Amino acid sequence: MRLRNLILGAVCAAALASPAFAQSLTAITGGRVLTGTSVIENGTVVIQNGRVVWVGTGAAPSGARVIDARGKVVAPGFVAVDSGLGASEISSVGGSDDQSNGANSISASFDVSYGLDPWSFTLPVARLGGITRAIVVPSHPGGGGGNHRDDGDADFAGVGEGGYQAPSLFAGQAAIIHLAQGTDILVKPRVAMVAPFGEAGAGVSGGARGAEFTQFKETLAEVRLYARNRAAYDRAGLRDLSLSRADLEALIPVANGTLPLIVTVHRAADIQQVLRLAREEGVKIILDGAEEGWLVADQIVAANVPVLLNPISNLPGDLETRAARMENAAALDAAGVLIAIKGNEGSIHRARETRYNAGNAVSHGLPYDAAIEAITVNPARIFGMAGQFGELRAGAAADVVIWSGDPLEPLSIAETIFIGGAEQAPTSRQFLLRDRYRAGGEGAMPPAYTR
Repeated sequence: MRLRNLILGAVCAAALASPAFAQSLTAITGGRVLTGTSVIENGTVVIQNGRVVWVGTGAAPSGARVIDARGKVVAPGFVAVDSGLGASEISSVGGSDDQSNGANSISASFDVSYGLDPWSFTLPVARLGGITRAIVVPSHPGGGGGNHRDDGDADFAGVGEGGYQAPSLFAGQAAIIHLAQGTDILVKPRVAMVAPFGEAGAGVSGGARGAEFTQFKETLAEVRLYARNRAAYDRAGLRDLSLSRADLEALIPVANGTLPLIVTVHRAADIQQVLRLAREEGVKIILDGAEEGWLVADQIVAANVPVLLNPISNLPGDLETRAARMENAAALDAAGVLIAIKGNEGSIHRARETRYNAGNAVSHGLPYDAAIEAITVNPARIFGMAGQFGELRAGAAADVVIWSGDPLEPLSIAETIFIGGAEQAPTSRQFLLRDRYRAGGEGAMPPAYTR
């Protein structure tokens, strides 16, 4: 205890030599601290200049702003995965939806980060649900809810205008954002490639699953050919390829195993074949959906492949989800699979329900600690950001939420929210409209209504 206090005192004393530090030093004390990997009763979290600098027990350092969290829960900000936050306002209004792309010459190279909107009305709503970061992915066939794209007449793959695949197997590249107020929400672009498999993938490859796998292999072969022969390609000395140069370049890190491929897949048989494909091609994959994953959990863990899942997907809505069940998350976790829990309908307008889904998973066998990990540290681990956010530990981004009670309990409220150390206004457009009209009084109604 004494050694810990001496270390904390030394860190804080050195930093307090600067007046700017004194203004930014904040200590949250007395709460039940969920670090993301452990629980500290009567804990203290100290944040400074956007980072967590101390997590443990004991008094706040001298000069700090102190927030009393006694009787409350202090947790890392939650991470929405497989999300459209900031990229889609209303999916049915094309001009407000930058998640999807229909150009056959821009598919794998489609970068969703260029369409992000920091002023989106959806961000404050998600933030009030404890969401502080999100993995934003392009929409695609077979995706869940708001992450679904209808390709209309483009049912089958082939060579389209310009000799390019139409439609492509690839939806584009995902990005990481934070949900803090401001003008720049991008954390990191191009963190994963996205592709549908199973029934949806078959639909863009001629109608059969086998056709998609063959086309995928041929596409990677073309990418590797291009990567070895850029100079020949530049002088038109290489055979015609089925993808544009932009798409070929975007797929090189997928082909060499450095950029993960988010694979949307549902039924157990398709999961088996995707794992086989990844093994044969040396591709790093992340399973998305995997409603029947529990049937092949041993194979998923043996392949060291993580899973993004919605634990309340439990109805056999089609022949791909015949074995969907509420215990899927618990079974995968028990087998040793690294899981991340998703929100509902594309994690846009209902991203705040991520914590409800985690609570439902707990009620169906997932250990509570594992549920917290599945919405905090696990997304960071899956997308190569371990230790940078999603966890209360020294050096991590100060994304900290103080809850009135258990964050997996629907009646609990996020009372104080920090993102990158900056305290966020606990409001949204909906709250502002409510407050404007419910009390009446001068200025409550627009001028037209007072004439």
